[in-house]
Amino acid sequence: MTKLIAVLILLAVAFGGWELFFYWEKISNEQEAEQKHAAASVVTEDQLSGLPQSLEASLRAAEGQGAAGLGNWLKVYSRAVQDPRKAWIQLDYCLLISKDDPSEARRLFAEVKNRTPPTSPIWPRIKKLEHAYE
Repeated sequence: MTKLIAVLILLAVAFGGWELFFYWEKISNEQEAEQKHAAASVVTEDQLSGLPQSLEASLRAAEGQGAAGLGNWLKVYSRAVQDPRKAWIQLDYCLLISKDDPSEARRLFAEVKNRTPPTSPIWPRIKKLEHAYE
């Protein structure tokens, strides 16, 4: 009788180990899928819509001039640019002016955050910068 109980205990332990292994595999696969999805959902500035093709060259030139150039470009062309690209450019500008004019950077960041819905492709960037501007 004790041999039968020992065999049943061994079978139960083996079955529990087998189930634990499959559970671990399932969790591991889910984590890998989430990491792949997160890596695939990383958005770059060039993938965003809202910037007319005719303004692309002037934007590159303004970015080359630094904060002053980008600020002037935003003053002139901000009405022609639509979100989400406009918000991305404004966040770049926030980063450039944050040392020289932190209050303006916080104001602009708050403006971008308030008009950007959580479903926007730039929302992860806003959440990443949020701790620095609030």
